Amino acid sequence: MNIASRIRRSFFREKNDKLPNGSSSRNEEVKDDLLGVTDDLINQIRSFTIDTFKNFSLKEEEEEASVSPLKDEVNGVSSSANVKKDLSDWQEKHAILVLSKSKELSQLRFKLCPRLLKEEQFWKIYFQLVRNLVAKYEVLAIQQAKIRRMAMEESETSKTKGVYEVEMSETRQKLSTEPATP
Repeated sequence: MNIASRIRRSFFREKNDKLPNGSSSRNEEVKDDLLGVTDDLINQIRSFTIDTFKNFSLKEEEEEASVSPLKDEVNGVSSSANVKKDLSDWQEKHAILVLSKSKELSQLRFKLCPRLLKEEQFWKIYFQLVRNLVAKYEVLAIQQAKIRRMAMEESETSKTKGVYEVEMSETRQKLSTEPATP
């Protein structure tokens, strides 16, 4: 499945998840902040033009990434915009939200894709252009995902440990209640 269809499907799913009266909840505002869709970002997006994307050189960016893949490393996490071919989960959620919040970006994407740029190229350029504004949010999301994964692993380990402890105590009880054989 390509990026465009995933974004489109998720975009429509999010629209249907809104409250019945069409209003946004406080959770959506928090979600906006976690995904890095801030007023500063929207203002920067308004300055983008078709030429911004057409004149952006992805070749230089890819060469820099291949020469120094850790150049954009922040707190031990490398920038997924340079490393991955597809969007990360965070980037996909960010893209869906920013398209719904910024009609300017939606219109640019409509004009550029697929006539002048492939969908993947559009998003690579976008994330390079807004890297300074969204990098901290992406790193935070990656860190939170690691913490959740570690917590899940820890809870699974403690559940397994609990099962062994119960089995051992049951075995001890059986041994202590059995009559001694001569």
